[in-house]
Amino acid sequence: MAKDWLENDLTTTDSATVQAINDFSEGLLAYETKAGNVIAAADADPGSAMANAYAALAFMFLESPDAGKLALPYLERAEAAASGANRREQMNIAAVRAWADGDVPKAIRIGNEIADAFAHDLPMVKTTQYHEFNLGNAAGMLRVAEKVADANRDLSHMHGLSAFAYEQCHLLGDAETAARKAIELKRKEPWAHHALAHVLITQGRIDEGIDFLEDVSQTWTDLNSFMLTHNWWHLCLNYISKGRFDEVLKAYDAHIWGIDKSYSQDQIGAVSLLLRLELVGVDVGDRWKDVAEHMKGRTADFVQPFLTMQYLYGLARANAPEADAMMANLKDFVANAPGFVQDTWVNVAEPACEGLLAHARGNHEEVVRKLGSAISRLFEIGGSHAQRDLFEQVLLDSVIRTGRYSTAQQMLEMRRGYEPCSVPNNDKLVDVYRNLGLPREAAQAQARVTRVLGEAR
Repeated sequence: MAKDWLENDLTTTDSATVQAINDFSEGLLAYETKAGNVIAAADADPGSAMANAYAALAFMFLESPDAGKLALPYLERAEAAASGANRREQMNIAAVRAWADGDVPKAIRIGNEIADAFAHDLPMVKTTQYHEFNLGNAAGMLRVAEKVADANRDLSHMHGLSAFAYEQCHLLGDAETAARKAIELKRKEPWAHHALAHVLITQGRIDEGIDFLEDVSQTWTDLNSFMLTHNWWHLCLNYISKGRFDEVLKAYDAHIWGIDKSYSQDQIGAVSLLLRLELVGVDVGDRWKDVAEHMKGRTADFVQPFLTMQYLYGLARANAPEADAMMANLKDFVANAPGFVQDTWVNVAEPACEGLLAHARGNHEEVVRKLGSAISRLFEIGGSHAQRDLFEQVLLDSVIRTGRYSTAQQMLEMRRGYEPCSVPNNDKLVDVYRNLGLPREAAQAQARVTRVLGEAR
């Protein structure tokens, strides 16, 4: 009997199949392109339960309405081979089947059972965290990680998994400790880089965040498009805070848009960054057009509300007629959304989408009504704190544009509490305080802007 690199038993004995299983499991944890090697291996070895289960899992991570259809042939081959597989492999197959059938709560339950019984099955821990993340359940992310943390304390990937779970639970000290331990064990640990980037920007440690991400960016080789573009996206958030907008546009063109224009995460990363730039007054040229062109097939894509919201905005901002088609399709979808997420779609995602569509079209009163009604529950749509902050910024923009300056002052000063030197936040405060008849506070905000920009020069 063979073992994978994590010392999990495998029923296959073919060395090429074992190598491809290892490529997938390590590639999944390290966000490396070699994870895709398992698909060809599954085709070459259709009797391998684990290779085919992993191939099916690879397709499910596409975050596409077609993912289940693409995964199905591999899943069926895995199920056909399940009688000769070991218990862990059988449980993996069942977890993938649950996901393909749309029963994410069942997939989470099986994932936790695997963690209880097989502490070294980190790919399934990762997958279970992914499901919990998309449901906004940060505690669930941490719970499954803590089940296996002691057994994997010598693995950098384990500390990276823990770090992001801690960060999403707002346990920032624990998150930083775990991320730095991961990087100590292995400098090229992009998920730990990502977790630490979250910590640093949340604590307003902007200069430190820039120095850190620029330094480790040289290790971002052989990564899949999501991890490469997303870590550059995090670096750009820090550049925006410092008012270094030209560098953001350069990074967007070189490292964020264009790696894999067909992939969900690349698309929403582009939408998010272009919108953030426009919210601080940057002219992004004709970049919206190309992003929207690659999202026109998303009008019936409701795999995740977090993704749908940004597809819709990108289409609307580019004045694509598909935005109206997507909104109509959404209204049809929410009535029949899966029970475990229907309330989120109906009472959070749908009004938020209406608000985002209104913002793209300049109807700011509608933004305040619709997005404002959903904002307190946005964690339910998935995405990270840093990613969902985009929607807070959209609401803030409309609050200012509708003359609600007292509300805007409260929102901006709360933001300044954790990011005191942000150029965009202080720029907005200058305008808000002037409109509130508070010239002293406006001058103080202007002085903060001048100081940060002066330091950059």
